[in-house]
Parts: sequence; structure tokens; C-alpha cells
Amino acid sequence: MSRGVGNVCIVGGGPAGMILALLLARQGIEVTVLEAAGDFQRKFRGDTLHPAIMELLAGLGLAAPVLGLPHTRAHRARLVREEGTQVLADFSRLRTPYPYLTVMAQSRFLSFLAAELERYGHARVVMGARVEGLLEEGGAVRGVRYRRAGELHALAAVLTVGADGRFSKVRDLAGLPLRRLSPGQDVLWFSLPRHADDPGGSIDLHLRGGHCIVTTDHGERWQVGYSIRKGSYAAARAAGVVPIREAVAATVPWLAERVQVLTEWREVHLLAVEVARVRRWWRPGLLLVGDAAHPISPIGGLGINMAVQDAVAAANLLCDPLRGGRLRPRHLARVQRRRAWQIALLQTQQVIEEREIEGLDGAQPLHVPTLLLQLLQGVPGLQGVPGYVTAYGLKPERLRARWQEARR
Repeated sequence: MSRGVGNVCIVGGGPAGMILALLLARQGIEVTVLEAAGDFQRKFRGDTLHPAIMELLAGLGLAAPVLGLPHTRAHRARLVREEGTQVLADFSRLRTPYPYLTVMAQSRFLSFLAAELERYGHARVVMGARVEGLLEEGGAVRGVRYRRAGELHALAAVLTVGADGRFSKVRDLAGLPLRRLSPGQDVLWFSLPRHADDPGGSIDLHLRGGHCIVTTDHGERWQVGYSIRKGSYAAARAAGVVPIREAVAATVPWLAERVQVLTEWREVHLLAVEVARVRRWWRPGLLLVGDAAHPISPIGGLGINMAVQDAVAAANLLCDPLRGGRLRPRHLARVQRRRAWQIALLQTQQVIEEREIEGLDGAQPLHVPTLLLQLLQGVPGLQGVPGYVTAYGLKPERLRARWQEARR
């Protein structure tokens, strides 16, 4: 095997971890991704690739092959209520070659990235690797201990990256506690058949009769998210699928007949959601990115987008220190300083929106988002703001020129 420099261990084979690994590998840095699951075939993960991500992939020469994989496109996000439909974000107004959200099974996208990583002899992805401890020396993290196929392994690294999601094992082992900003919510996900003449081209948030339901077009199926109050999963499971079928039929009438295919609880998958963040994203030798550092609500579909942009910022800022063998805590702190203000502002907006949705009863309107959207849509030049923020965040991360050079 050809060897790189730097020796980075990334825990978590989600979009942020895999893209960070690919960026580092392209710069000759030795990188290992440890993924706890045995494969990428997990259901109901975030399946949207925002324009910011597609532009990143284009800079790497990978946008065209990604768009060659099965996918659908959402050109807008809408709020659908009994009194009418309101556009929350219109991506078709964006000045980009990718004026839409690319909706693609995350397992398909991750498999594509894993195949790209295989091209580099100094990069590898280890599936079924569950991290059980950190290797530490003099107060600094120097790698991890992980178990695979019943055997315990040690992996030394000059940098360990926790990209292992909202329930991050690395975060817990590092003693970097979360500060919760809202009680959060639970979302029940399931699939329903899609008909050829169904409406498409948007991701819709349906609010009616006290229910909040999200529908996303996956081509051959609808992915449906049904919001329930935090901590009510046990009661919902005990009640079974009938109340869910009734809620979908009342909230999204054109799905009333086909929701009857939902017959068993095993077809329903729980996503526990919260808005939170750690005070400090790093320790010497360790960095948290994405939901490991700042779990984000699915409102606005920002989770993957912000996690991938964390990865881009980390690659931009850490590549040179890693290659030069001079990585220091100040470099890790710089990543947090670059990203944390944006995350804090977006999470604050999410908390406001979440509280509005939680306060919904059959007669109460969704005050804050509606008034804000009316203001933005009524002021020339501001109509595109919601779509831009959803697509890019407040200040998108851009690849430095070195990756363009590596592409050639």
C-alpha cells in the first residue's frame, strides 16, 4: 500500500466523514474511516444534497457521475395548509447549475464516495468498526480503540475526527457534553407508494388538524415524516399504526387510500431530534464535526449541508498543518471559530420554528415563519433569501484552489 502523511482517523462514515476523508486523501494524507454499521443500507437518513454540496462535488469533478445515479429533484419547499399553499424556499431562483435539492438515497451516495476513496492507496473505510475508547497521551487524543468482528484493535492517529452523528460515541468518550437548546421532537418515518401522476418537484410540510407531516418524492416512493411530541414514542408504538394512518389521511388527503399499506409497526422508523451543541468542538488531537458537534433539527433539511460544510472548513484549515506534521490545538479551534457562529444563528431560527410547530393546535396559525416569509416576499431583492439560506447556509464554505489542482 502506498503511504500518505498525517494519519487521520475519522469515526463515522456519513456524508461529512466520507467527504472529509476524500478531501484529505486527495492531498496525500493517510486517512481511515471507521463506520460502526456493517453497510450503508440504513433507512430514513437525510437524503438531500443541497446546491452547496453539488457545487463542492463539481469542484472535485464528481457532480456529473453523482447526478448519473438515480435521484429526484426538489425545486422548492412548501408549506401546505388547509387555507392554501405557501412557498417556503424557491431554489429555482438560485444562480447555480444546480437550482434544486438533489434527493438521493444516502446509502447510494455514500457507496459512491466509498468507491472514490478506494482509488487512493493511503485511504480506507473499515465497516463494522465500533469505537470503544480513545488512545490518549499527555492530555491529547492519539487515536482510538475499536472492536470489529469480536476483536479489539488500536488505531493511532495524529488527528481523530468525530463525525459519528447526534449520538456521538466520540463526543461522550472525549467528555465534551452537549448543551440542549430545545426539547426537540421525535419523527416517525415510513414509505408510501408513489403514483406517476402524483404532484412532484417539491418537499412539502403539511400542517392540518394539529398534525405536522413532511412528504419527499423519492421517485418510486414517498418518504413520509410524521412529527410526534418528544418522549411520546412508547405511547405511539403502543397505539400502533392506525392513528398514523388517520393522521396522514386527515392531513394529506390524496394519500388517504395508499396509507392503508402501512400495516405493521416494523415499517415505522424513529428519528429522535434535538437542537443542541457542545461548547467546545475540540480537544488536542480531536475534532467534532456535524451532528456530533451540533445536532440540528430536520427543519429546513440543514443537517447534511452544515455537516459537509464543516468538513470542507476542516479540510481547508487543517490540510497544511497535517501535511507539515505541525497540527496544534489552535488549528482545531480555528475550525470552530469559522463555523460556530453560523451554526448558532441557524439553530436559533430552528428553535423558533420548532416552538411554533409544537404550539400548533387545530386553529392556531404558524405565526413567525408566515410573517417572516410575507416580509421577505414583499421586499424586492429579498424573495430569494429563504432559498439561498437553505441551499448554502449563511456563509458557504468553498474549496481552496488546491483541490482544483488535485483534480487535474
